[in-house]
Amino acid sequence: MRAWERPEIVSVPGESGAPWLHDTKTNSLVLAQPNDAARLYVCGITPYDATHLGHANTYLAFDTLQRVWLDAGLSVHYAQNITDVDDPLLERATATGVDWRDLAESQIELFRNDMVALNILPPSDFIAVTEVIDEVARAVAKLQGAGLAYTVPTDDAVAGANGQVAADVYFDIAAAEASTDWTLGDESNLDRATMLQLFAERGGDPDRLGKRDVLDPLLWRAARAGEPAWESPVGAGRPGWHIECSVIALMELGTDFTVQGGGSDLIFPHHDMSAGHAEALSAHPLAGVYSHTGMVAYQGEKMSKSLGNLVLVSGLLAQSVDPRAIRLALLARHYRTDWEWTTALLEEAVERLARWSTAFGTTALATRTVLAGHTTVSAASLVQDLRTALRHDLDTPEAISILDAAVETVSVIDEPELLNRAISALLGVAL
Repeated sequence: MRAWERPEIVSVPGESGAPWLHDTKTNSLVLAQPNDAARLYVCGITPYDATHLGHANTYLAFDTLQRVWLDAGLSVHYAQNITDVDDPLLERATATGVDWRDLAESQIELFRNDMVALNILPPSDFIAVTEVIDEVARAVAKLQGAGLAYTVPTDDAVAGANGQVAADVYFDIAAAEASTDWTLGDESNLDRATMLQLFAERGGDPDRLGKRDVLDPLLWRAARAGEPAWESPVGAGRPGWHIECSVIALMELGTDFTVQGGGSDLIFPHHDMSAGHAEALSAHPLAGVYSHTGMVAYQGEKMSKSLGNLVLVSGLLAQSVDPRAIRLALLARHYRTDWEWTTALLEEAVERLARWSTAFGTTALATRTVLAGHTTVSAASLVQDLRTALRHDLDTPEAISILDAAVETVSVIDEPELLNRAISALLGVAL
């Protein structure tokens, strides 16, 4: 699938290094230093109600991670999926009377346009689930053959082309734990009671009769009337949620890749189960670091499709909001924190953009001179401070504070073009 146009990343003189990143699995800061290329997987959207600021917050965080890696001289291989066939998408399509494929296509294009506006680096591999149906089905068959998956009969499945009525296929957690180094909860560090609650809230089916463990996740959903389905070695049907990311990540990045990223609402069950599927398929861990962004709230509640309390990037752009201001508003909160969007935050970002443009923008740089009584400040020193802040768990609020302080002084930057380039390369804001 086509991603979107890649923005230019200017080079910045000086030395940097790989970042320290919070790892959810160990609840500690670890050095995200790859041996070769930095390999990153970030879970993509289910294409409806795109792109709200919760989405934007996540993709901006991992855009910042890529920029830090690139600044350190590392190459980056970034993969992202699109869940373009799933229950929520099908339900929305039915409710609105739109073909699910048309809904997905329109929302994916909207997402691309929003990412371009926000100056987000695109993935190297942008993969829709419908592009890898065969690969997912073969992975499910492999798990079945290894005794790590089992079928559960269903009364409402429909026959495939060969007349065989398929059954739903589930991942056997206990069998996987017995035959691999993976254990349920390795990535999330949650107790079973919390897992049960989240599993029910986030797409799981703990009440499904016939499952060996109520937490066993769906790998393959047998064909139902009125739903899209594909013929496969495991019967007619379509992929479950978690297995799609396992298969795409292994296909594009291989095992033990550098960072698995996404919103904190994906920690369990999605990332826990994806890691289990991948290790069962490959006999290797999925990723070295599990990194998660905080949730963005609006009007007192977490911004979510189910609640409908969404602030859309496209809506702000339609109001002629400068996308650089949207980016700065998001960067002003640390990526791991939960916070609430308000118009005041956007107004603050608009004002900040104006101050920075006056102080560091290309027009200002052409006219600035050292005046009597003003102190000259080293741009190289400010750039190093920015790098230090970003290498410490992508501390964008600290980076913004450093630049705000520079604006507030009456000092003159000795190499203003250097600082301008650093703001563009590291924070993605062209002044």
